[in-house]
Amino acid sequence: MPSFVENWLKSAALEVQEYVRLVVAAMRGVVSRPIYRHDIIEQLDVIGSGSLTVVLLTGLFTGMAITAQSGLTLDQFGARAVVGRLVGASMIKELGPVLTALMLTGRIGSGIAAELGSMMVTDQINALRALGTDPIRKLVVPRMIAGFLMTPVLTVISDFVGITGGWIVSRFQLQVNTGLYWSSVRDGLYLQDVYGMGLVKPFVFGFIIVTVACHVGMRTSGGTAGVGKATTVAVVASSVLVIAADFFLNQILLTLLY
Repeated sequence: MPSFVENWLKSAALEVQEYVRLVVAAMRGVVSRPIYRHDIIEQLDVIGSGSLTVVLLTGLFTGMAITAQSGLTLDQFGARAVVGRLVGASMIKELGPVLTALMLTGRIGSGIAAELGSMMVTDQINALRALGTDPIRKLVVPRMIAGFLMTPVLTVISDFVGITGGWIVSRFQLQVNTGLYWSSVRDGLYLQDVYGMGLVKPFVFGFIIVTVACHVGMRTSGGTAGVGKATTVAVVASSVLVIAADFFLNQILLTLLY
């Protein structure tokens, strides 16, 4: 009889195969007709505007926390004046993209998995097929495009708000001059930090979050209990993949850009 490990490996290989098939079909749907423009605009609003509040709060308090903690450490070396350099580099290169992606995983990934999972268990997706509509084009492609485009926008907002939160703490708690803080932020950043680490990562993270959530949602079975399980799997899998992708992207970008 096959062992537990063999069964797990076969199941994992099947999931990867189905995920790749979904991604290929969605890519094909992006560049061919029909294109559901109304659905794309709706998802841009849901993912972009709907996630703005949580992204703003996450960026603000992350920047404030980094500044408060790093200020104590920099004081030991008499380097409190360069706190802006540390906050700017941390937010733009690492914390901004990753934390924004994790927030979107919890808010957007879970919602997509639950929505598509509910449609699966209630046979709404089969009804779409019966009406001659491709569920991939109708349901997956608009979400994939919206996630791919809006994640970088939300990341830029998170970066700016985080650096501004760092300024608030540095000015009123650490007593660092405003001009000194912002000049330190500017001096600590290079062009490749902004367009490389700061913008390449969010595109990849947005793609991962939405495609994994769509894959898990489209594979849901087992009624309402299955929907709950699919939501949990989507959030956990996306979060792990975002963190793993962050490590590998760091290695690739450091090799290419520095």
